[in-house]
Amino acid sequence: MSTSVGIDIAKELHWVSAIGEVGEVLLDRKLANTPGDLLRLVDELKALPAPVRIGIDVMGGIATLTQAVLLEAGFELVHVSGLAVNRARQGTVGGESKSDPRDARVIADQVRTRRDLRRVEPYSQIDVELRLLVSRRRDLTEDQTRRLARMHDLLAAIFPELEHALDLTSKAALTLLSAFVTPTELRQASKAQLRALFASQSKRTHVTELIATARACAQRQPMQLPGEALSAELLRELAAEALGTLGRLSALDAQIEQRLARHPDAALIRSLPGMGAVLTATFIAQAGSIQRFKSSDALAAAAGLAPVLRQSGKVRFLRRPSGGNKDLKRVFYQSAFASLR
Repeated sequence: MSTSVGIDIAKELHWVSAIGEVGEVLLDRKLANTPGDLLRLVDELKALPAPVRIGIDVMGGIATLTQAVLLEAGFELVHVSGLAVNRARQGTVGGESKSDPRDARVIADQVRTRRDLRRVEPYSQIDVELRLLVSRRRDLTEDQTRRLARMHDLLAAIFPELEHALDLTSKAALTLLSAFVTPTELRQASKAQLRALFASQSKRTHVTELIATARACAQRQPMQLPGEALSAELLRELAAEALGTLGRLSALDAQIEQRLARHPDAALIRSLPGMGAVLTATFIAQAGSIQRFKSSDALAAAAGLAPVLRQSGKVRFLRRPSGGNKDLKRVFYQSAFASLR
């Protein structure tokens, strides 16, 4: 005898369904995402025929408490992806109908019939911290990309030559725009004022060239354009925000380096061509323990890099997969391009 359990994860209320070896329903109820109800579920599951194997459709995030309680209780926990749940449900009678109880039952059926599902292992403290830091860094870089795009748009409208000359990803260019934006402001500013603006920056040659380029562009545009003053005000605000983000990213990178120095797998991963600190941390955050994958082929398949076989009759070919972990795939692509440099 054995029991297969499926838990459809949600923010406040999960749904749990437990079935026996031939599919008979043993348990079917709502499950509050609270320690008390999860501990009551543990007692109920321990009363069912052993061994008890549990499947969940979400890992981490809103499922973190559920994972921790079930793993602490000693149950085998496996991951059933949302795509697998949706396709399995569509293959049943009334498959277009979706509900939490139905999804929980589908997950339980997948657990009962499949032995290739990946085990969910307990998260270590350092893995969780790396995952949080990488997620925060991604948020900041995405916001910074949108911010710089807006700055390019505003600057091109009032000072196109300077917009073409500046690299807004550099700290020096952002420092300049945090104080002086319009041609009039740059013409009226003295060399001493401009140099004082960059007093804390070490690359003096680059700063001297930047000041000379900005002043030359200002001399070639004597006219004022509509909306120039307000655009300049917005640009100064955005430049200050961008400089703050650069500082926060540097602090996050230092925190990531500290964690990687203590991670048992980091040194090996960083020894691979093109794998820097951020890509290594992202790989660990997405892949978790390498023990989850039985081979390198399994890891490539999880990342959506392994070719997919398509065969029907005499036709047989391999194609690029459309699924897989997109973040993990990005790590491999970026490391490959970085290794070429």
